[in-house]
Amino acid sequence: MISRFTFIASLASVARGSQPGAPAPVAAPMRDLEWGQLNLIHTTDTHGWLSGHLKEPQYSADWGDYVSFTSHMRRKADEKGVDLLVIDTGDRVEGNGLYDASNPKGKYTYDIIREQDINILCSGNHELYQPGSVDREHNTTVPNFKHSYIASNLDYIEPETGNQIPQAQRYIKFKTKNQGYNVVALGFIFNFERNANNSVVTPVEEAMKQEWFQTAIREKPDIFLVAGHVGLRMKEFEQIFKVIRDENWYTPIVFLGGHAHVRDARKFDDNAFALASGRYFETIGWMSVDGIKKKTAKEVSTEATATFKRRYIDNNLLGLYHHTGLNETTFPTEHGRNVSKMITKGRKALKLDHSFGCAPQDLWTNRAPYPSENSIFSWLETQVLPKSIVNEERKNASRLAILNTGAIRFDIFKGHFTKDSEYLISPFGSKFNYIPDVPYTVASKIIGLLNSGGPVFNGMLNTKYLNVPEQMAPNPSFFEASSSVDEKTFRAFADNTAQKPLGYKTEVGDPELVGGYTTRDDLGDDGDDAVHSPIKFYAVPNCIQAQINFPPPSGNSTQDLNAEGKATDPEKVDLVFIDYVQPWIIPALKFSGGDYSTDDVKPYVNGTLTDHIAGWVKSNWKRHC
Repeated sequence: MISRFTFIASLASVARGSQPGAPAPVAAPMRDLEWGQLNLIHTTDTHGWLSGHLKEPQYSADWGDYVSFTSHMRRKADEKGVDLLVIDTGDRVEGNGLYDASNPKGKYTYDIIREQDINILCSGNHELYQPGSVDREHNTTVPNFKHSYIASNLDYIEPETGNQIPQAQRYIKFKTKNQGYNVVALGFIFNFERNANNSVVTPVEEAMKQEWFQTAIREKPDIFLVAGHVGLRMKEFEQIFKVIRDENWYTPIVFLGGHAHVRDARKFDDNAFALASGRYFETIGWMSVDGIKKKTAKEVSTEATATFKRRYIDNNLLGLYHHTGLNETTFPTEHGRNVSKMITKGRKALKLDHSFGCAPQDLWTNRAPYPSENSIFSWLETQVLPKSIVNEERKNASRLAILNTGAIRFDIFKGHFTKDSEYLISPFGSKFNYIPDVPYTVASKIIGLLNSGGPVFNGMLNTKYLNVPEQMAPNPSFFEASSSVDEKTFRAFADNTAQKPLGYKTEVGDPELVGGYTTRDDLGDDGDDAVHSPIKFYAVPNCIQAQINFPPPSGNSTQDLNAEGKATDPEKVDLVFIDYVQPWIIPALKFSGGDYSTDDVKPYVNGTLTDHIAGWVKSNWKRHC
């Protein structure tokens, strides 16, 4: 007889990712999902990673596998007589070649995403940066999910008439399939202010004063469900919670958030909890709710306490097999296989696997301290910015080149650097501008202001928006990591024959754990479905700065040296910066004593940051690994 442990662990040797070239998934000790009366499966901030992670085995399942997974989980819910909803909270675009390399952008991704049966979804800020993406969201995604899309504080400007209309319905109410719960669902975006001019984001405080919202919170449902592209620690969810709770003292409230790119769960009160489910399709979130009290139309809500459970599911085929009770033969559905084929076809058409460089080492955004030889930001500062961001007519001028860390979205892995890699690192259309001949005494102060904030950046010029999303509104423990494996958790698996962990080797006696998230949140430290060896994450500054073509430490003329024998600072510099940071640069210059305006800003080089990174790779890394 084959034990459950032997069967599950053996899958590691036969399971393969659905995408050509995807690494085989890796085994790990597993925590089971805890089911409730109402169960929620959640994605957020997928940013086009529908192919899965092709260089990280623990996240190598694709959107087709996700379609199969939700199909099986819905079947299990029906068998249990409970309810299951699938939710997505935005930022489905920008961040992967499958979206960004096509013309128009999203040529393949919109059709792939629509194959998933999503009950509730809303917009993120990345759907709103560019007029074209706003149009595509309104004209494609909204119709694709016309009964599910909620836009509680987002409007669209019709190009033909100039009329401002709701992007989609403000809220929805429905009855669940099996338990018959009455649900009121809302869908917000945080108070985003850099959206394209064919969209309007109404601040949450103002939206809640509108008649539709006041009607919604008086519907007296059995549960409120608030989907939002909002970090769980941001003020917007706090405001929404307070207003709903003031009107509904005991009704359970579930928040599904995003934007911060972290795994997190937050407790607002005993009947209100929130879940955020990571980033880049690494994580499939799970929340279950028990103790929901049904109300009649005339019933006044009475005190009752719901219970909330959560899991952060690695997007790992072995884990998906485990949670569905299936294997590599029985897990893929015909629908899921067809979606995987759509992804493969799109990747092939866009030539995303074409390699034009070989990275000699891993370079990390947050998994290495800055500065360090393993930091992607140190690499940009010392290699890419000085050598690639060069205006030939100004190449002899000393210059300061500034790049915000939020412009970089992901790591570089040792090995093949592909067309897809370009967009994983920096998918945006950001270009470089400059102001010539700025006094160094003024220009040298800018980086400090950008990294420390201060009175010049109050209000809409909050410098947190320059940083990587993980630092904008994170789980407070995100940049902390335990120094050892949770031995107690591991032994609980190891001592239970029926629950032997995946990958456990009895002849060794210790787990072989893959590195991954070891999440701590308001519900504890047992949220991750897979037990990982911890990875430490490091905070980075809002911006980095390269000093380029400065006077050398020694030279042919003593006038280059000061009394200490060190290089003198240049009298003037060209202040070069990526265009995204321009709204912060101009007030920072004024604050530092420089009388400059947007009229003084000029284009510095042609091409985007993405183009220049790719150009540097082609010129400096060998083509083949």
